[in-house]
Amino acid sequence: EVQLVESGGGSVQSGGSLRLSCKASGFTSLFAFSDYAMCWVRQVPGAGLEWVSAITAGGSSAEYADFVEGRFTISRDNAKNTLYLQMNRQKPEDTDRYCSAKYSGSSYNSFIPTDMASWGQGTQVADSW
Repeated sequence: EVQLVESGGGSVQSGGSLRLSCKASGFTSLFAFSDYAMCWVRQVPGAGLEWVSAITAGGSSAEYADFVEGRFTISRDNAKNTLYLQMNRQKPEDTDRYCSAKYSGSSYNSFIPTDMASWGQGTQVADSW
């Protein structure tokens, strides 16, 4: 069973930076972490899920929501089965719980929560201002 465990959340001031990580496990030699696109999603109180960013299985292509474009960077290290989200120039509205999710294939497409193959529990980003 695939497990996704996020870390790196915490308190951050406006304009500050954080790097979130997602350690993936439960993959096999036939179905490796490197075979699947991944994404970051945030849980907004009262508003539900917001898709933040996605990256292809090999890491060659990524896409961002308009509200984080130019500030956040998604990346992955397939040798370490780890997904990252570098968050720079934090804004108050970035204070949410961030979760990682696995697509069912190597590329990303329209984000549909019920279509995602695996989810992590998330890590909380809080404001300190």
